[in-house]
Amino acid sequence: MELINSGTLYSLFRHGLQWLGNLRRAKRARLEESVEALRQVITAARETAVYLRQVKEAGKPDHSVERHLTILWTRLGFTLQDLGIMKLAKRCQVTGMRWADPSRFDEGFLDKADVSLERMERLARAILAEIEP
Repeated sequence: MELINSGTLYSLFRHGLQWLGNLRRAKRARLEESVEALRQVITAARETAVYLRQVKEAGKPDHSVERHLTILWTRLGFTLQDLGIMKLAKRCQVTGMRWADPSRFDEGFLDKADVSLERMERLARAILAEIEP
């Protein structure tokens, strides 16, 4: 009595190869999503730096830009959280909340949270260096 015939064995082998191929594609897609999100953190840090320079020079804030920065940093936080990049996700969430309400956090908390633009860009670059092929 034959438990597994050659057709069944071939079908199992083919299914296994398809599963491995799908797994590789999923890993590659996740890697590409992670790289894109980390690059967006760098872009957001630079965009925020330009806005801060503009406020310093003009002497007055622009609430429409601050609304944009709130949304930008918050979305980045969620994207990074979904990708499992938690250390940076938390910093992005804090930055988004800070732009939404600058009085929400005291300077001590912000120093401890380590949410400077330079630090977040440096962290994003370090993670990129680890994951980029």
